[in-house]
Amino acid sequence: MKKLTKNLIVAAVIVACFAAALGSYLLLRPDTPSDSATDVQPAAQALPVRDTSHRLSTPGRSELTIVEFLDFECEACGAYYPAVEKLREQYGDRVTFVARYFPMPGHRNGELAARTAEAAAQQGKFEEMYSKLFATQKEWGEAQESKESVFRGYAKDLGLDLKKFDTDLAAPATAERVKADQRDGLGLGVQGTPTFIVDGVKIQNPATFDEFKKLIDDRLTD
Repeated sequence: MKKLTKNLIVAAVIVACFAAALGSYLLLRPDTPSDSATDVQPAAQALPVRDTSHRLSTPGRSELTIVEFLDFECEACGAYYPAVEKLREQYGDRVTFVARYFPMPGHRNGELAARTAEAAAQQGKFEEMYSKLFATQKEWGEAQESKESVFRGYAKDLGLDLKKFDTDLAAPATAERVKADQRDGLGLGVQGTPTFIVDGVKIQNPATFDEFKKLIDDRLTD
C-alpha cells in the first residue's frame, strides 16, 4: 500500500510538472492569426526601425538595437513584458529598445490599444501608456466588446488632454501610423507576436529571461 501511494504521488508530480511546462509553452509561444489575415500589405522596403519608431531607451552610444513587434492584447507579449522591462533596466544605457505596433486580427481591442498608445504618444506619453496597457492587460484583454471607454480612463489617469486624445484616437493619421508599423513587420517576415529583431535580424524568441540576457551579453561582447 505504501509503495502504491508513493507511486501515485510521483505520478501526480509528473503530471503537475507537465501541465506547468505546457502552460508556459502556451503562454510564451507567439500569437498567430486566428482568422482572416490583416488587409495591410508588406512594405516594399521594410525597415526594422524608422525615425518615427518609438524608442523605449535612448543610450548616448547605442551598441545594440532590439525591436519588438507587439500586440498589446497578446498574452505572450504580456508574458515577455516584465522580462523586457528588466532588460531595459539592466541594458538601457547600452541597448536601444524599440516598440512597434503589430495588432493581430484575432484580437478585438488590439488595434484600438495600438491607436490608444499612439494617441498618447502625440502628447509625449507613449511609454506611460505602453506600460499601462500591459500592466492592465488581464483586465481588458480577450474581451469581445470595445474597451474604448476603459482606454479613455487610462488616458485620464495619465493626465492627457482628453479632447485631444479623443480627436487623435479617431484620426485616420493615427490608424495609418499603426499600419505603417504593420507594413514594415510584414515586410520583415513578422507572422506573430511578439517578434524580436536584433540589429536587423529576426530571432527565435528566447524561452527564458536568462536566455535573452545571454543573447544580449554575447552580442555586446562581439
